[in-house]
Amino acid sequence: MAHSESATEESAHILSAIQTFLAERLRPKLDKLKPDEHEARQALIEAHRPPTWIADAAKRVGQIQQVTHAIKFTHPSASGSSLSHGGNPAADRLEIGTHSLEGEAAADVVGNAAALDVYKFLRLRVDGRSLLERAIARDPALLTALDEDEALAAAWTEAFAALPQPKGQPASHKLAKQLYWPLAAGGYHLVSPLLASPVSHALHWRISRDRFSDEAKAAREARRNGKPHPEGYRDYPDLAIQSFGGSKPQNISQLNSERRGENLLLASLPPLWESPTLRPPLKTDSVFLRYYPYRREVRRLSKVLKDYLSSVAHRRRNMHMRYTRATLLSELADEVLNMAAELHRGLEPGWTAQPDCHLRLAEQRWLDPQRGEMDDAFGARITGDGWKDEVCKGFAIWLNSALQTDKTAFGEVEAREWEKVLKQELKLLREELADD
Repeated sequence: MAHSESATEESAHILSAIQTFLAERLRPKLDKLKPDEHEARQALIEAHRPPTWIADAAKRVGQIQQVTHAIKFTHPSASGSSLSHGGNPAADRLEIGTHSLEGEAAADVVGNAAALDVYKFLRLRVDGRSLLERAIARDPALLTALDEDEALAAAWTEAFAALPQPKGQPASHKLAKQLYWPLAAGGYHLVSPLLASPVSHALHWRISRDRFSDEAKAAREARRNGKPHPEGYRDYPDLAIQSFGGSKPQNISQLNSERRGENLLLASLPPLWESPTLRPPLKTDSVFLRYYPYRREVRRLSKVLKDYLSSVAHRRRNMHMRYTRATLLSELADEVLNMAAELHRGLEPGWTAQPDCHLRLAEQRWLDPQRGEMDDAFGARITGDGWKDEVCKGFAIWLNSALQTDKTAFGEVEAREWEKVLKQELKLLREELADD
């Protein structure tokens, strides 16, 4: 008797969750109707009654499939098979794959994007179990909650339980990637690599948490202020974003839609050699005179920008030209920040107090930010953040001088346009200048 009462109570919980889900879906649709649209209002209410909506969902669930490896990440128009696989349990622990998630992989769904609401329905969790898990287990409590007609409830449950099952025989597609994998006997396997969507999702979640969580932000703030913090933080240099689906990421998969179409790619690059000895910028009035311009990347970028401006000097401006120019300018500004970071990291605080340091006061404040904590007299000489404007001005003067040639001498219109672009970049640079 106790078991029967428990099952009845569980069915009531499931039915309540279903009713809440449908009510939340119905509310915004009703809000869009005008007060006099009575027939449309009644039709929506009827369509969202549990028996009506569930019957429709049981028909539409065949339009989607729960998978781990989706073919549309290769090409959005590829119509071959997507697969559901937990990974190879015998794989080495140093090999990253679906098996690395140890059973905690977030399931993905592909198929008709218009039917993804059915998957959201099946993801409803009641008393620790999703409706899909209950459907696969043929849970009596779910059957009772779906409908009083046992045969009808059983049919719906069977339809929902088939969500993870493959649709037809495995097949590739002409738009899918295919690799000829040689075999010892002279034959080959035709391999079609598929993206492991749960792995991408887990990586995206981990990196997003490490970059944007309140704990990570607090840890970074503590580091900037020179204070301890119980939590560390992680940085991911040279992170790239691969986009899938354009403006309609839901057409690729459900998890892709939740990631707004983003797939994060970690840098796979050899380490950059850094000289063990960092020489401070001494015997110069400004780093933009004898230090910054001699950096290898600065020399390369300034030459590329200078050559590019010369090549388009007499051509009509277009969006591509403006984008190329703005990108190169932004990279030069990034090198300003990289240079400052290297000096902060590699030199002892107070290095600007050396007799050979002739840098302007603003640049001393910028490149040796901790000197003011050690030297009260120095700290009293410069207050506020006006030094940032002086730094930006020094960069702008150097840049205009470095780019000046007979071909790049700006006319009035070009000069105004360049001034506008440079002003915007200097504004961004000013916001990025460290103020430790």
